[in-house]
Amino acid sequence: MNLDPDRILALAYVPSSRRPAVAALWRLDAALGAVLATGREPMIGRIRLAWWRESLERLDEAPPPPEPVLEGVARQLLPAGLSGAELARMEQGWSRLLDSGPLSADDLAGYAADRGGRLFLHSARLLGGDAEGVAAAGEAWALVDLARRSTDLGEAGSAIAAAAARVLPQSWPARLRPLGMLASLARRDMQRLGQGWERAGAPARMLRMLRHRLTGR
Repeated sequence: MNLDPDRILALAYVPSSRRPAVAALWRLDAALGAVLATGREPMIGRIRLAWWRESLERLDEAPPPPEPVLEGVARQLLPAGLSGAELARMEQGWSRLLDSGPLSADDLAGYAADRGGRLFLHSARLLGGDAEGVAAAGEAWALVDLARRSTDLGEAGSAIAAAAARVLPQSWPARLRPLGMLASLARRDMQRLGQGWERAGAPARMLRMLRHRLTGR
């Protein structure tokens, strides 16, 4: 499962000893998101997400099926102390997007917490650090990512408003700056609603990420 250019750059600044585990976690998130990439037909999406959830839960007591992302999870994340059951809870966030009708404030909050909050907290554990506001930063990043993916301007606006309500860390410790690099892009994207999104990996985004890597801000 390929990562987008923004995450590829952030991953390059993860210490080499921890990079395979963080990559496995981020590829899991990308794989869950790919379930919705072809549309939000609820029944099919729920069946596919349920397969991922159940497969992750089974990793705690059985070898993975022959699926590359799950094999990476078993090889890199379980030995690092993350259980399949913990990782399976990320599926709950993505499943919120399959609810019929417009996304409610509760849908957005559940998606943000279970996808982005958990992703950043798990990443921080793998990076060997913690900081106040890591979960909130992950929630904001996930909400902005939802807005960037959405074709509905109203939904995108609601997601951006929810992201802006999160209090992000003003400064990040060195070991967590790969996460801070992504959070800095979320903050940047909050200002661009209705102006057209920058493409992932655009030079201006890379410069913003590198500035954060050097300063922590």
